[in-house]
Amino acid sequence: MSMMALILRRKILSKPYISHQSSLYSTTPEIKSLNSQRIEKILIANRGEIACRIITTAKRLGIRTVAVYSDADRDSLHVKSADEAFRIGPPPARLSYLNSSAIIDVANKSGAQAIHPGYGFLSESADFAQLCENENLLFIGPPASAIRDMGDKSASKRIMGAAGVPLVPGYHGDEQDIDFMKLEADKIGYPILIKPTHGGGGKGMRIVQSPNEFADSFLGAQREAAASFGISTILLEKYITKPRHIEVQIFGDKQGNIIHLYERDCSVQRRHQKIIEEAPAPNVSSDFRSHLGQAAVSAAKAVNYHSAGTVEFIVDTQSGQFHFMEMNTRLQVEHPVTEMIVGQDLVEWQIRVANGEPLPLTQSEVPFSGHAFEARIYAENVPKGFLPATGVLHHYCPVTATSAVRVETGVEEGDTVSMHYDPMIAKLVVWGQDRLSALIKMKDCLSKFQVAGLPTNIDFIIKLASHRAFQNGEVETHFIERYKDDLFIDGSNPISAEKAESAAKHAASIVAACICQNELARLKDKAPGGLHLWYGNPPFRINHFAKRTVDLEWENQYSISGSNLLTVSITYLPDGKYLVETGESNSPGLEIQVTQLSNNDYRVEVDGLSLNVCLAAYSKDQIEHIHIWHGDSQHQFKQRMGLEIYDDEETIDKPARVATSYPSGTVIAPMAGLVVKVLVKDGEKVQEGQPVLVLEAMKMEHVVKAPANGYVSGLEIKVGQSVQDGVKLFALKD
Repeated sequence: MSMMALILRRKILSKPYISHQSSLYSTTPEIKSLNSQRIEKILIANRGEIACRIITTAKRLGIRTVAVYSDADRDSLHVKSADEAFRIGPPPARLSYLNSSAIIDVANKSGAQAIHPGYGFLSESADFAQLCENENLLFIGPPASAIRDMGDKSASKRIMGAAGVPLVPGYHGDEQDIDFMKLEADKIGYPILIKPTHGGGGKGMRIVQSPNEFADSFLGAQREAAASFGISTILLEKYITKPRHIEVQIFGDKQGNIIHLYERDCSVQRRHQKIIEEAPAPNVSSDFRSHLGQAAVSAAKAVNYHSAGTVEFIVDTQSGQFHFMEMNTRLQVEHPVTEMIVGQDLVEWQIRVANGEPLPLTQSEVPFSGHAFEARIYAENVPKGFLPATGVLHHYCPVTATSAVRVETGVEEGDTVSMHYDPMIAKLVVWGQDRLSALIKMKDCLSKFQVAGLPTNIDFIIKLASHRAFQNGEVETHFIERYKDDLFIDGSNPISAEKAESAAKHAASIVAACICQNELARLKDKAPGGLHLWYGNPPFRINHFAKRTVDLEWENQYSISGSNLLTVSITYLPDGKYLVETGESNSPGLEIQVTQLSNNDYRVEVDGLSLNVCLAAYSKDQIEHIHIWHGDSQHQFKQRMGLEIYDDEETIDKPARVATSYPSGTVIAPMAGLVVKVLVKDGEKVQEGQPVLVLEAMKMEHVVKAPANGYVSGLEIKVGQSVQDGVKLFALKD
């Protein structure tokens, strides 16, 4: 790193951040507002992580905050963090966070002078921005006209084309008749991308490979768009087969100044939604970066933009050309990676611009230091196609925030991730002097990020970030599909499966030893007058050592083959150690020494290695779920059988714990959700792959299909009914 960059970095790091998050923000110059009255109280028309993020900056600026919440969020972190909080309705977003009149009423009642919409919900509603203006409330975002122009993706394409910004070939007109649209798709040529004209986040997007797939995809996209954004209109685009998704952060003020704050690469996605973002984009020349930034500024000027915005481009990796995709007229989810490399607080900039102040920096003054990554940590079931998951955060321990590590979160331990909203748990954001340094830091932080209670994508992100192609910056939007054999473990890859099973057995051995140590400590605390020698350490037995067995079901959530049952045998040794055996014929077992440091933390010595171990356990459906973090690894187990302590003559058994099972042919819900469509009747004959019903969760549709030929039996699910993950939906009979 050059001396000038190091001086700049120290300047950026000189300003502390607050709460559970960390910052690299430099001091923004104090500029006199053009308004007669500055903002002193902000209502945040959002929830979760982004609401907490806005509250953090507002507190630093001495601005009071007002939160709004649905019944599902009554005890949430953003409600606790704000100075005031008001209920606005029941859990469904359309009855709460999308209820414009209720939010305006709260703003007037609370005395707020401004409303920050965050991202999602009403953030890109031109009508809401106009309503705020009509009510003499400052909308901390762009003008309603810009939102309207850019919110309609078809209109935005026409405006960008007129401004000279390159476009992807497609149909962006108003006609929505399905037969007409199919003809347009034929003209464009397959594969095509079906995309809602409003909204974002990948909701409603469909890739269509051939004409016979068009009708189902088109109608499904319309339904999902209507559910997510209230508008069902669709546009069509030529689908670029090897694209990169690169976007540019732009910012404008009310005096007409518009600048860019460099680009972010958001190519690595699942379900058309970003999973890892980084700034700057890897393997991009300075000349390409300059042209990209200029195009983004031209796009913003075409709609007289002010406040934070993002111009998204699709880059054809084969031709090297970039095309305008859309403009997001709001603060993006991934804005922290830009903040990390420029050392500025973009929420503060939004507030200052809303106050009428000019931008604090010119284009030439924008800093550019190091590299940053953002990993989105979701509650989701990866092997089921990254389907969103719901549940309680029984254990939640994020990594420690520093000047180069931020944890943007809206949840706490004990909170519930519900089916009503986005399943994102947190954003892990890291900075390094260069890309490799930042990547190493991100992988280390991910390995220490502890979540138990529901499935997450943490292990998957670690695998992804460790992949050689990602490390080389060879990213594109099909990255996960292209390298799926490397990123997912299944029985078809014996070497990977054997390696995964060996690691699981090692983890199971440590779990068993820690369970034994924990039980001895609990017995000692409860025993009157001290611990009975029968339960001493080691437990006393006549002529032999005490033993026990533990049956652990290894939850390999990234294996298609499912769980594996491991039987672990533990022998109590005279020196207080445990001899742990997992049934491997050629293995002598492991001698493990355990020291319990706290309820969840242990120091373990095994096979010549001493390391810290964290164990989190919780009961659900009469099954003990156990999570272990050790070194850079983490595993999950279910305790299907109780512990046994036995000698030659006596065995003490605890009741077996087994999971709910269904007979062959039963189709269970792949995720918790709302039934929005039932496509067949009970008793009807179906073919393998035929859609039977449609579930919706977190604004995403999932089609449940028949796994084989047969007759539908026991289909009692109705439209509008809520179902839980794993419950029976119907069965198939020959």
